[in-house]
Amino acid sequence: MSPRKIVPNKFEQFLLNRKNLIDQYAKGDLTKEEFIEANYRCINSLDIKPFNRIDNVKKAVYNYQYYNVLAKYYQKKAHDMSKRNEARQDFLELSDYFYSKKDNVTLKLLRLLDFQGIEAYFVKVKSPNLKKKLFEIILKDHDNIILHSKNETILNLLIKENVFINETRHSLVDSYINQKY
Repeated sequence: MSPRKIVPNKFEQFLLNRKNLIDQYAKGDLTKEEFIEANYRCINSLDIKPFNRIDNVKKAVYNYQYYNVLAKYYQKKAHDMSKRNEARQDFLELSDYFYSKKDNVTLKLLRLLDFQGIEAYFVKVKSPNLKKKLFEIILKDHDNIILHSKNETILNLLIKENVFINETRHSLVDSYINQKY
């Protein structure tokens, strides 16, 4: 009897695809724009949805990535349009909506972990709009998973829980966050 080939579920396929895209981006085989587009195509081709219930780190990280992909895609679409194009504002609103969903997942994840094994700090950015606003959250006990946010509620909670280091550091994914698209 031949061994059965194990087919990854959609959730695993998304994470595998994302890892492959990150590797391609890191090697310089993909631009930031191509990376964002490829992630968006993956979500559409797999016809995947976020989890309704977040009860473990993997589900939370998946939802974070899901919303992040959509937020970045719609932000890119808006930036590709002229400021006079009426659809531009719609894409910006969609982007903001998905960023807020991502921040909600980040809050759930931090609470799920009870703020243990977390380190956060502001990141050095080229964009004047993001200076002292964008911060990085590292999940040290989970393969150094990296999250980003500008959400003041999350920032204040990180400070309150004594896991925010009040300094500016280079991001662990500096080349990605500081590259325009």
